[in-house]
Amino acid sequence: MAKQTIRDLDLDGKRVFIRVDFNVPIKNGAIGDDTRIKASLPTIRYALERVGRGVVVLASHLGRPKGQARPELSLRPVAVRLQELLGRPVVFAADCVGEAARDAVQQAGPGGVVLLENLRFRAEEEKNDPAFAARLAELADVYVNDAFGSAHRAHASTEGMVKLVPHAAAGLLMASELRHLGGVLESPARPFVTVLGGAKVSGKLEVIENLLGKVDALLVGGAMAYTFLKARGLPVGASLVEDDLLDTAKDVERRAAAGPVRFELPSDHVVATKIEAGVAHETLAVTDPAIGARLGVDIGPKTVEAYRKVLAEARTVVWNGPMGVFEIDAFAAGTIAIAHAVAAVKGASIIGGGDSIAAVAKAGVTDQITHISTGGGASLEFLGGRTLPGVAALPEKN
Repeated sequence: MAKQTIRDLDLDGKRVFIRVDFNVPIKNGAIGDDTRIKASLPTIRYALERVGRGVVVLASHLGRPKGQARPELSLRPVAVRLQELLGRPVVFAADCVGEAARDAVQQAGPGGVVLLENLRFRAEEEKNDPAFAARLAELADVYVNDAFGSAHRAHASTEGMVKLVPHAAAGLLMASELRHLGGVLESPARPFVTVLGGAKVSGKLEVIENLLGKVDALLVGGAMAYTFLKARGLPVGASLVEDDLLDTAKDVERRAAAGPVRFELPSDHVVATKIEAGVAHETLAVTDPAIGARLGVDIGPKTVEAYRKVLAEARTVVWNGPMGVFEIDAFAAGTIAIAHAVAAVKGASIIGGGDSIAAVAKAGVTDQITHISTGGGASLEFLGGRTLPGVAALPEKN
């Protein structure tokens, strides 16, 4: 069933507590990428338009301070940037609970906006401490979760406080994530193709196993391909391999064949002595023992062409993880080519994971993607079939 959303709630005169995902890169007080802040704006603006004499209270974590107040992980710079984006004052609370938080809400006044300090400055947040959840709930008449990226964590602000607030719902970003990712799992237009890359099979194993019964084709690239290639008995040189998963890799291929799922691994690859700009590299067939002590850094042109043909026929595509070390231009060709192929899909294209998002940005095709998930680990767990605590805590739509 669909979750209740902010559109289903009466916000007039209420203190609307919105759990957002403002976990953005900050260095020396400067925000390196404000994508996640911008992604929350539709929900924040929706609330502000309807809150009347109420107030909007925003809460987020930033980094991993482990229960300590670390100045370099303060959300204060985010409050400044949010104020610029909204074009209206944002009151910053020096703490996320207690007198500082209450004073900030009062200072904001009718129709105002408050951003609470980093939730993880309090160890009770990640422990989902009931007393801490109750202190957060004191700031809310309405609870809205718009932080899909944190929905896989059962923390006080994502799960514990929800049942303590009279009304709760998903924000617009959360609802969009659930609609697109849920649609992929329940009723995708076919052919349904998934492209998986990145470093390790272990990080994507649940996704692979859950999708084997749902996809028509699974295309594998990146370092994770080398565990599968070694399981086939092919030379992998110094490429990253998870030796403890070789039998699992063989089993995945057997299950895919029985599916039947088209399971594709690279047929050629770019190899180099080390991951560094300017080093010598060449393209080899994956069967070629000339890889020696070198390692794979990108998929090769034959693999790109084979994957492109599969993607050209697709009507639903999910892509998570780059095809190589795309941060280095010499090793980016495969990832960039796949980004263009995914963007050209005549149907739904869904991108998840920070590296994949960076890849489509580098390829200049961000605006051609149907849905870009902000979820990261949450996206993988959702696609892997797990129940996300932050989603499960929200009420179903009547």
